[in-house]
Amino acid sequence: MGHWFSTNIVEPGKLPMFLALASFVLTFLITRVITRMIRAGRGPFRNIASGGGVHIHHVVPGVILTLVGGFGAVGSGQHGVTAAVCAVIFGVGAGLVLDEFALIVHTDDVYWTEEGRQSVEAVIVATALAMLVLSGFSPLGVDSLTPDERQNRATLISTLVLNFLLVIVTLFKGKPQLALMGTLVPFVAIFGAVRLAKPTSPWARRFYRRRPKSRARAWLRAYRHDRRWDGPRRKFQDLIGGTPDPERLGR
Repeated sequence: MGHWFSTNIVEPGKLPMFLALASFVLTFLITRVITRMIRAGRGPFRNIASGGGVHIHHVVPGVILTLVGGFGAVGSGQHGVTAAVCAVIFGVGAGLVLDEFALIVHTDDVYWTEEGRQSVEAVIVATALAMLVLSGFSPLGVDSLTPDERQNRATLISTLVLNFLLVIVTLFKGKPQLALMGTLVPFVAIFGAVRLAKPTSPWARRFYRRRPKSRARAWLRAYRHDRRWDGPRRKFQDLIGGTPDPERLGR
């Protein structure tokens, strides 16, 4: 059954990746359902506390599972039952960790606050990147090079360096999602590198400081972008992760 599944639905060698992605997404969704039930006081689930009353966040078992699954996957290779089991363990752990990504960034319990939306954003980006890899993309497009290009080391190195520079520029312009996409899809980052930086980005603070027209255009573009997309994006995040509290109330 597993052999038929891996050869007819998933490309050979990518079954562990598929299982990791599926378990990652399912773990995140199930975790969000449980935490929303805890928040509403419904169901049998409750927060876990240690003997001293310290709240134990699920990022803790998530880190443990990620380490176990990751090291197990590295040691078991890409085939076999062990690789599949390790992939599932890794996906579950990664789902638990990224569900509380915002808590790691802010080192505080911001799960149900505005800052907590960063966890949902991180999960969406990670899922998109994993789907790209699963569909056939490889970092920096090395697999898409012809045999002649692989033999030409100068072409290969220049391609990698150029794409890396575009990714760095895109990142400093305040567009991390596009920069991450650019690491997998060759030269996608060029769209972020040539366009105006976000007004609060390091690039804008450094290069737009003495360019009032560029700074004004950046703010205007950011305002128009937020006015168009902020509402739908927030509704989508609320649908997946729950609506943040008006005030920081914890979980």
